[in-house]
Amino acid sequence: MRTTALYVPGDRPDRLAKALRTGADELIVDLEDAVPVTAKERTRESVAAWLRSLPADRPAVTVRVNPGELGHADVRAIAGPGLDGLCVAKTESAAELRALDAVLTGAGMPDLPVVPLLESAAAVLAASEIAAAPRVDRLQLGEADLAADLGVTLGPDESELLWARSQVVAASAAARLHPPIAPVSTEFRDLEAFRTTTLRLKRLGFRGRACIHPAQLPVVAEVFTPTPAELDRARSLLAGYEASLAAGSAVFVGDDGRLVDEAVIRAARSLLA
Repeated sequence: MRTTALYVPGDRPDRLAKALRTGADELIVDLEDAVPVTAKERTRESVAAWLRSLPADRPAVTVRVNPGELGHADVRAIAGPGLDGLCVAKTESAAELRALDAVLTGAGMPDLPVVPLLESAAAVLAASEIAAAPRVDRLQLGEADLAADLGVTLGPDESELLWARSQVVAASAAARLHPPIAPVSTEFRDLEAFRTTTLRLKRLGFRGRACIHPAQLPVVAEVFTPTPAELDRARSLLAGYEASLAAGSAVFVGDDGRLVDEAVIRAARSLLA
């Protein structure tokens, strides 16, 4: 599972070249906000050429495309070798994704996964519908635009967006999608503060985080990589559960004195997976 994703401006060939060596599991090449309107056509052509030149030993590459018809033009230009997925900016409905599905099929990419980026109140309220749309692999929140749309100002604990974060996690689980990766943070100097928010998002059910700076990547990797102790405990729980089942019971008491049932075992299996 990919846990570290690094946003890279599509109009910066120098950064694209460096990004391949950052150790990120995934690169999200941006054709939307990072690229001026006057440069979009030129940038999509250069990104298409870059995709075709990628080495075999590389991170996964997702491209963030523009919403609507502009995004369809992006897709037609970049469809082909090197493209592992799409991140669809400002998605607000399943209908948009069905239209995109037709464009991708026409471009000869019948199986390419899609990650809708939810950046408005309308998008969050439609999260369940969007999660069930064709090709959707996981959901992602765009919190800068969402906060502006809602008119909220984030405090230190960012609780103002708790409802939206939980909505996206719940919609993903209900649709049996991969858990969402956590939204970006502009904090890349105070990495302890960044770690604190990343841990909070992990507790909420996010798995992995999108980053805007390479300095954030090691923190995200550490937070979302199980420790040897966590893995040992998960294996111990599974062994105890199997022994309990063999003895005719689906519930047993773990080494820490707590009751262990199927829900705990599902979490242990997920951790090991």
